[in-house]
Amino acid sequence: MENGLKKRILEGEILDGAEDRIDANEKRVIAGFWKTLAKAAGKVPFAEELVACYYCAFDPATPNRVRAVLLAALAYFVLPLDAIPDFLAIFGFTDDVAVLGAVIAMMRGHISDSHRRLAVEKLAQLREMAAEGADAA
Repeated sequence: MENGLKKRILEGEILDGAEDRIDANEKRVIAGFWKTLAKAAGKVPFAEELVACYYCAFDPATPNRVRAVLLAALAYFVLPLDAIPDFLAIFGFTDDVAVLGAVIAMMRGHISDSHRRLAVEKLAQLREMAAEGADAA
């Protein structure tokens, strides 16, 4: 059997029935990613890579299996109930950092320079908005 065909069959088996989970995770991420990122701003040491993962997950060129993994990890980050509740200031994002760090390491090859550039631009925009909000207060 040709390698490409084997890969398509394997991906089909892995993703079989996963579309509903992918759609649910996509909705969770869209609804809560930026708000959760704002709360976690100083606690997540790789915010730029995290935002690059977000852009990679929503890039139509990203393979479905990669999207599925990224969306699952990003949904875990967004969900309020996880292994260690995020409201525990010191430890709250520890489990998120561990999960996301592992996913980022595994998916690094799929995160493009354009995803990273978009992440840098978005984080700069968010910092600017935060500074303007602080100045207004």
